[in-house]
Amino acid sequence: MEVPRLELYENKYSHFKFERRDGIMQVTMHSDNKDLVWGAVPDEEMGYMLEDIGRDAENKVIILTGSGDTFIHHEDLGGGFDKIPAEIWPGIVSYAKRLLNAHLDIDAPMIAAINGPATIHAELGLLCDIVLASDTAVLADQPHYPNGLVPGDGVQVIWPMLIGMNRARHMLFTGRHLTPQESLDLGLVAEVLPNADLLPRAWELAHKLLEAPPTTLRLTRTVFTSQIKKQLNEHLGYGLALEGLAAAEYWPGEFKAGDMP
Repeated sequence: MEVPRLELYENKYSHFKFERRDGIMQVTMHSDNKDLVWGAVPDEEMGYMLEDIGRDAENKVIILTGSGDTFIHHEDLGGGFDKIPAEIWPGIVSYAKRLLNAHLDIDAPMIAAINGPATIHAELGLLCDIVLASDTAVLADQPHYPNGLVPGDGVQVIWPMLIGMNRARHMLFTGRHLTPQESLDLGLVAEVLPNADLLPRAWELAHKLLEAPPTTLRLTRTVFTSQIKKQLNEHLGYGLALEGLAAAEYWPGEFKAGDMP
């Protein structure tokens, strides 16, 4: 099997741009070079993209960020369904499993530079090893319960792991949006910075990480992700099954973005 090289995947994806210097790979999410609009295509692409960058040994440290003013805050549900037929759900399940598993299978340390509201799949940033946020980076889980869906595609594991079960249940049931200061106080993010300072700080930290021996660098990421994988392996499939069961009764026709604080 051919090991991915940058030239083999840098033009492969419509929603991800790549920049690599000194072994540091910056991945920028976008839609037509503007703020990413989440939907079926970026969902499917991102799992494969994470597999590609994870298997490329030249990526020593990875920075994940968004375009424009948001990390992921817009969504196009598409399809025109008022419920999800059972025959469609297995495809959705495969996307969801690939997305999280490919993220956690990356053994290069990851830095999230959350450049604005992350109310959709915020866990993609929060699963990174170092999480930086701009002073506009509101965090939430808007696509699930606030839009009538069961939060079963991994968020039911990741949020309680990060902020505790009761806080997470309150947030997931109510759709509460966390301010940058609240996210800092809760330990979801390590630093809050002005947007202009966000990526320079991410690159500064990435260069600092590269000072460690290469094997230490990768195995330190692995020692942490193994604990997260254990919980996801136990609960992800069951959560997706329940999400699909409820989606067979109701699917939102239009995404509700929710009120920002």
